[in-house]
Amino acid sequence: MLRPRCRLLVLCSCPEAEPRLFPHLTDMFARPVVPAGLLLPSDDAVDDDDDHDQSFSAAIRWLDEQPRGSVIYVALGSEAPVTADNVRELALGLELSGARFLWALRRPAGGQPLLPDGFEARVAGRGVVSAGWVPQVRVLAHTAVAAFLTHCGWGSTLESLFRFGLPLLMLPLVVDQGLIARAVAARGAGVEVPRNGEDGSFRGGGGAAGDGRRRGPGAGTQGQRSAEGCR
Repeated sequence: MLRPRCRLLVLCSCPEAEPRLFPHLTDMFARPVVPAGLLLPSDDAVDDDDDHDQSFSAAIRWLDEQPRGSVIYVALGSEAPVTADNVRELALGLELSGARFLWALRRPAGGQPLLPDGFEARVAGRGVVSAGWVPQVRVLAHTAVAAFLTHCGWGSTLESLFRFGLPLLMLPLVVDQGLIARAVAARGAGVEVPRNGEDGSFRGGGGAAGDGRRRGPGAGTQGQRSAEGCR
């Protein structure tokens, strides 16, 4: 809530990233809205070679061995309510897609990750599941990474789209993530995973897997160009 003596608003964003937001806030609060720019990861974060978790060392070595622009990085944030069903369906979609992937997998709400039986053996060589700490900025900066399957948290969207120009495969879960996903899709820089309109569920054997097979890791040449234009 604004105090009466407040003369303007300063927002950590810019009109290029959110063109509709600034005029909307100006009309809403009847005050100028000043863009302070996006707070993007620094070069120090990109160049960080400190493997805080030894379990990630093997994953980064695997990433180093992959062809340029061939890997989908998968991460659904640290706060979004990922369920065991979400994990299983996402695993199925990744398996059916045939794409290379690095999955930063955390424990879903209510229990241990429930990957399908034999999943890691079936995707061995083209897919890695990392259950420990993952340096996301370092992964997104890697030349092998072509796209990001994300929950569309604002921080992850900034890092992937506006810092590194990576197209997004989007699986929004809570709060403003759906709005962010729609804005990215409107730019042509991402594709949203099809969902059940009644309960919000998704099926790994349906649209997500098909998208991966048709479009490849970069979500299509046009998607790549649109994402790169956001940098």
